Amino acid sequence: MKKLRVLFMLTFSLFLSFFISSKTDFVHAASNKQIVFWNPFTGPDGTNMQKLINQYNKTNPEYKVKNVSLTESDMYSKIPTIVNSGKGIPDLQIVHVERIKDYVHNGLLDSYDPYLSQFPQIKGKNYVPEAWKNGKYEGHRYGVPLDIHTTFMYYNKDLVKKYAPHALDDNIVTFKEIEEAGKKSQKDGITALGLTWWKPLFLSLYGQMGGKLTKDGRNPTFNNATSKKAINLYKRLREEKITSQDGQDPMQLFLTGKDIFFPEGIWMNNQIKEGKIKYGVTNMPQISSNPNKMVNWSSSHQFVLLKQPKRSKAKTKATLKFINWVRLHSLTWAEAGQNPASLAITKNAKYNNMQQSFLLSNKTEQNSLTIFDYRYNGYLADYLDRYAYDAVFNKTSISKYLKKMQNTVQDEVDAQMAD
Repeated sequence: MKKLRVLFMLTFSLFLSFFISSKTDFVHAASNKQIVFWNPFTGPDGTNMQKLINQYNKTNPEYKVKNVSLTESDMYSKIPTIVNSGKGIPDLQIVHVERIKDYVHNGLLDSYDPYLSQFPQIKGKNYVPEAWKNGKYEGHRYGVPLDIHTTFMYYNKDLVKKYAPHALDDNIVTFKEIEEAGKKSQKDGITALGLTWWKPLFLSLYGQMGGKLTKDGRNPTFNNATSKKAINLYKRLREEKITSQDGQDPMQLFLTGKDIFFPEGIWMNNQIKEGKIKYGVTNMPQISSNPNKMVNWSSSHQFVLLKQPKRSKAKTKATLKFINWVRLHSLTWAEAGQNPASLAITKNAKYNNMQQSFLLSNKTEQNSLTIFDYRYNGYLADYLDRYAYDAVFNKTSISKYLKKMQNTVQDEVDAQMAD
């Protein structure tokens, strides 16, 4: 019996070892001539990324790219672990630009600096300025932008014609115009503004009002008069029944012709296309009709190099060759509803017929794209996503909401400083 038990344990150990290696093998290169590329594109955009990689691999490069799409939470939880272990580190990684500063401070990234001289076209003038600027930190280049994805505003063409016929004359819809439209439309059971993802709605308005996330790059500055003013504007519009209400699904309201204006990400465009309404797209709601004061909340997926104990110069050069190829061949990514960060896309006629292209069509629109790049942005995002519209829907006071937001982020910052 004892021999059988030992035999069983040996067999089980061998099976477990095989199972683990087979589960993790997909994230590693099958050969030294392969670039392992981790990214969080697991939805429909993942299909477009795979198409893009297939197109590149068909050019028969010396180093082909192996696509590894992981869920965002899983990917971000793995990164510190694998970098600190020094094993199984991918050759190329996509991260949201807001993570770069913290990753640099925690020793998770290598700089592109030693390699960029060999790729002179990977430079600022060839990319959307806001996306390029935020890939650099403390004088070193850590990120090269794939895209700049933005929350803008969808609108129902028929409802705009009926309730706000001149609101889009300048392609800027102000909160005042939304309020005026809502006072007319609510009599017919039509909502003027859908309350969607709170984080970009709040930050876009906060930015328009001149709000800053930090003054010293470390400590948050959220609990202030500007934040109160921004939240109170949405609260007042909700109380006046200009906006959607607690418990309502703004997407369903929009798709069923019950909502005029619908702020959402450009990445939702393909889904909205499946609806039966006539719609267009424009900038986020603005407090001013001055185009030079516009703020459209944005983020960026950036190519980064996770720190490796022994980085291969040849493979890293091959990695930048792929990044440079993507710069010139990003139409497939645009077809996923994204705005590529490479300005080469603006010369593509097919792209210029895509709805999201207006955001890159001129310098004024490009300057409106705003990345709220704060080292501890993740803690702020967690709070805004978790407590969202609590103050707008009267579940707590604005003062308590902001005090808790300030203290929650400050506690996380202090904890990191103590480590």
